[in-house]
Amino acid sequence: MTRTAVITIAHGRHDHWRMQRAALARSRTVVDDHVLVAIDDRGYADGARGTELRAVRVIEIDTHPDGLPLARARNVGARAALDAGAELLVFLDVDCLPSPDLVDGYRSAAASPASRGSLLCGPVTYLPPPPLGGYDLDRLHEHDAPHPARPAPEPGEVVVGGRHDLFWSLSFAVDAPTWSRIGGFDEDYVGYGGEDTDFGQRARAAGVDIAWVGDARAYHQHHPTEDPPLRHLDAILRNGAVFAARWGWWPMQGWLDGFVRAGIIERAGTGYRRVAPARDTAADASTAGAVR
Repeated sequence: MTRTAVITIAHGRHDHWRMQRAALARSRTVVDDHVLVAIDDRGYADGARGTELRAVRVIEIDTHPDGLPLARARNVGARAALDAGAELLVFLDVDCLPSPDLVDGYRSAAASPASRGSLLCGPVTYLPPPPLGGYDLDRLHEHDAPHPARPAPEPGEVVVGGRHDLFWSLSFAVDAPTWSRIGGFDEDYVGYGGEDTDFGQRARAAGVDIAWVGDARAYHQHHPTEDPPLRHLDAILRNGAVFAARWGWWPMQGWLDGFVRAGIIERAGTGYRRVAPARDTAADASTAGAVR
């Protein structure tokens, strides 16, 4: 059977992590390795979560002055998993709960002649706020309503092909040769936004198809959000400019349009600039990226 590693990056979100571990324990197949890359957070490595850390390898990395180094954290996790013999890498954001079929769904798609060597993505449902006592992991399927902006095949179906700009890093999988072919995440992206859209474009440029895997369903735990995410404005502008220089267009267009409508930024040539007094965005360094 394909040796499979789950890779999670985290800063804070300990309650979400605990729920993810509990959901992963319900998988129909036990994963061979679970690598947690903790960014500037010793709460994982110091044993504060006790027995929940069994069978989990925790790797600590420092944060970056400009924000959480999400791209670097994913690369560090992938490198550790591959060095331990992983053949399939499954990436799950810390606030995503895997369905019991997620691991098997990705494994099957990675082995299928139709989707082998593809960038594999599963449908993600955004959950409502949890009831008293938390989510019932045995009933997550009752909330199944994948995000409408991306393909969501029925269980048992795999759809190969489509737009690489729809790739997102909440839940995806890639086999070891394909990871090497894509080249991992670009570590010039720091803080919230852009690094996953760039990864999708790197896959496209490398000739790697995208495939949507109906069995690999995940459920995103609820937490407060901003739309547009003002506390991440500096990172969005910085990372967006990096992306535009590489690919010729700006990602995160919905958020940028929202900032323009709010009078916070304006178009400046082919890019954007602030037009309002800078708001303190120190939170970008402590809460960005991994808290999607």
